[in-house]
Amino acid sequence: MKYAGRLAAVALVGALSLAACGTDNNTEAGAGTTAAASAGTDAGLSGTINAAGSSAQANAITEWTKNFTATNPGVTLNYQPSGSGAGVQSFIQGTIAFAGSDSALKPEEAPQADERCKTGKAINIPMVTGPVAVVYNLPGVDGLNLSPKTLAGIFNSQITKWDDAAIKAENPDAQLPSTPIQAFHRSDESGTSDNFTKFLKATAADGWPYEPAKAWPAEAKGQGSKGSDGIASSVKDTEGAISYVELSYAENSQLQKAKVANGSGEFVELTPESAAKTVGTAEIKGTGNDLALSIDYNTKTAGAYPIVLVTYEITCEQGLPAEESKLVKSFLTYTASDEGQAALTELGYAPLAGDLLTKVRASVEAIS
Repeated sequence: MKYAGRLAAVALVGALSLAACGTDNNTEAGAGTTAAASAGTDAGLSGTINAAGSSAQANAITEWTKNFTATNPGVTLNYQPSGSGAGVQSFIQGTIAFAGSDSALKPEEAPQADERCKTGKAINIPMVTGPVAVVYNLPGVDGLNLSPKTLAGIFNSQITKWDDAAIKAENPDAQLPSTPIQAFHRSDESGTSDNFTKFLKATAADGWPYEPAKAWPAEAKGQGSKGSDGIASSVKDTEGAISYVELSYAENSQLQKAKVANGSGEFVELTPESAAKTVGTAEIKGTGNDLALSIDYNTKTAGAYPIVLVTYEITCEQGLPAEESKLVKSFLTYTASDEGQAALTELGYAPLAGDLLTKVRASVEAIS
């Protein structure tokens, strides 16, 4: 996929009432769907939606907002890409209408979110599949192969040079330098970190002794950068660097991406299609209109790229003020539409499909 030629179209976004603030707002999101979308259109719809959370979905929110406000000019959507942890807390505190989170609500968060909804419960609605790229800066070394065990050794500060025997064994034809490895992680609480550490815990056995969390384990050391933009910049500016970031940021920053071994030992290149194969096998663990998913990071499906995250829109099934509920339902109806999901592919995301997309639409329809 070639994104660079499409980036100029982003200049149009500023004229469409988007107020997405914060250091994670990647204003280089490509122009996906240029035709006005019909889904979620209401000629009399007006008001402001305040939302916050995942920086992983910031590029998707930018594109969706551009298209949605083009056909609903009375609506303004303010999205603060503050990170998943901050977004969930803002939702619990009642300052935003929905939160974007790269992880479903934790058991300790769910009761607080339900209490915020008052007359209903909070629901997790998967909306964006964001493949997580392992990105690195090693001039002359393209298409690096890395297994989960080797990645765990790198991010646990056990493998410290690029010509380490473990990396050589997986890349026998590569000319690996003795450059020190500079491993970067998210310094803020992040659903991307949560999913990446879930992947390491599920696939690297004793090589990753830490529990998955939005906050990076201090014992693993490494260097921190805030937000997806910060990670992409740190890797781009640091020879010998390696990190994890959503595919859209990797593509927009033109970073090298490693092939990662899945559960069958197959080294798989990251594409929206290879990521979609993993999401397609995810199990729904939520009940009713709560669609929290369980992802198999150890998937053995041929051609499946194993490190994926699903960004949820977390909102109240019931309990938002009537006008706010109407706005959120209309916007999410658009994002789950064929037009909304089709806009994702050119931005480096994988669209939802099949039974999962049908269930997502039913969950959105249930908002009242």
